[in-house]
Amino acid sequence: MNHHLPLRNKLIIMLSVMASLLLVALDQTIIATALGKIVEDFNAFSSLSWIVTAYLLTTTVTVPIAGKLSDLFGRRTMLLIGVAVFGAGSLMSGVSGNIEQLILWRALQGIGGGIITANAFTIVGDLFAARERGKWQGLIGAVFGVSSVIGPLLGGWLTDGQTIFGAVTDWRWTFFINVPVAIAAFALIAVFCPPLKHAKRPRIDYLGAAFLTVALSTLVLAVDNTDVIFAGLLDTLNITLAQLRIVMGVIIAVAVGAFIWAENRSDEPILPLRFFKNRNFSLVVAISLLFGAGFMGSILYLTQFNQQVFSASPTESGLMLLPMVGGVMLSSIGSGQIISRTGRYKIFMQVGIVLATLMVALLTTLTPQSSYAYEAVLMTLLGLGLGLVMPVLNITVQNEFKLLELGVATSSVQLFRGLGSTVGIAIFGAMLTTGLMANLTDMNNDTYLKQLTGTPVVQQIGSLDDPNTLLTLNTPDIKDKINEGFDAQAQKLPDAAAQQLTNQFNNAQETYSDKVAEAFSHSLTRIFAVSAVLMAIGAVLVMFVKERELKPASPDATPGEA
Repeated sequence: MNHHLPLRNKLIIMLSVMASLLLVALDQTIIATALGKIVEDFNAFSSLSWIVTAYLLTTTVTVPIAGKLSDLFGRRTMLLIGVAVFGAGSLMSGVSGNIEQLILWRALQGIGGGIITANAFTIVGDLFAARERGKWQGLIGAVFGVSSVIGPLLGGWLTDGQTIFGAVTDWRWTFFINVPVAIAAFALIAVFCPPLKHAKRPRIDYLGAAFLTVALSTLVLAVDNTDVIFAGLLDTLNITLAQLRIVMGVIIAVAVGAFIWAENRSDEPILPLRFFKNRNFSLVVAISLLFGAGFMGSILYLTQFNQQVFSASPTESGLMLLPMVGGVMLSSIGSGQIISRTGRYKIFMQVGIVLATLMVALLTTLTPQSSYAYEAVLMTLLGLGLGLVMPVLNITVQNEFKLLELGVATSSVQLFRGLGSTVGIAIFGAMLTTGLMANLTDMNNDTYLKQLTGTPVVQQIGSLDDPNTLLTLNTPDIKDKINEGFDAQAQKLPDAAAQQLTNQFNNAQETYSDKVAEAFSHSLTRIFAVSAVLMAIGAVLVMFVKERELKPASPDATPGEA
């Protein structure tokens, strides 16, 4: 128990942890704006998906294992390892000489990110009594909200080429920027953070870790860019994507069965199966899974909606999410303060998830004719709901277990929320593609696409038969490249002919944009509807969570007590 530490030490530790967590939360959003430049520099468009999947794969696998190891070897030790690995992975990603090296170092980065994620939420339970955790979990929730806006802004700003200390930035700086923060966080944690260790004789569950790694990694690969990643294998073996996924499903089932067998035999299981006998733990895990899928359904596609309908750049689309981020920060921090003072937390979970569900349902009313003001109101209320729910999930689980089990219990919540997001994104991506194909009919005869056939921009992006290519062609930065190429061709013609051709081209482009925006909006309506249903199921489950007393700090408490 480290509740007795001076407040100054606790503040320094938490600031260091939150700085580390901010790096991890930023990573996925900041890299999104740099992906185009990366694959362009390395001429590796076919490897684009691996840059994201490599990080996601290792993070998913690492989170539950790191949570258990922190209970065995101490939160401080694992945090230091996580920050060091993440910093080293960021540095090496920035100096990568080819796409293969970048993918490798992104995987290393993911290991560090998984360790940090597993421990950042848990350390709150080590440093603060249950009654005090609300305010800190709320602040950590606000960190995630801030990252969703700062990431695209910072990534776009660095990628566009700025001058910092005489050096011109590029996509590599989206990785380099992590290094000084990681060094500072490492130093502060090393100096001020106590061991936070609860196991006297650590015993590592190697068998369980191995089976869990196989199950989680296969699951991620089965739902995330499977067709692109295994394109060569599909051609070589002459099998369909559906057949491959069936095989992967069998592997997952066998690995999960073997994991359960191993956990029942282990003295120190990675994920004690007895946890699922705890009603609140099982409910929160299920809610996290549903909430993760529904949450990503709203966040990810709102950004794309802003780009397709309002022609917003990645930076502008990030700024347009500010109302939701403001709502998340306000309710997350505010509810945390109230929870710490009153000891009541279930009401915030109930109100938050109902409010968020209603707002996601109302997102189905967004159309290309909707004003941004209307969207901003929905996003603000959605943010308020999300901010009420996220911190309380961790508080609920941490209040169910002793300190020596906080690591594995808290990391389990992060694991299932992450899995929900991963599977949700895959399902929604498939829904979006299907919807676009149904709504964008007879595009082979589209005047605008006929003019673009064979151009360098289209050759780099992909086939015009791919709905994702049709969406990409309607984004502002790609349209700017297309227009630059067209203007260069038009300048070679006489003024009158050039003006006539330009008018025809602009009309064709505008007509195409309207078609894509309408098709995208129709597809998005179904995605938001499914997201709302998932969150509604979570709202029902919240009703069965039993609220327990949040205990204040006890000067006589010993390590291992709740």
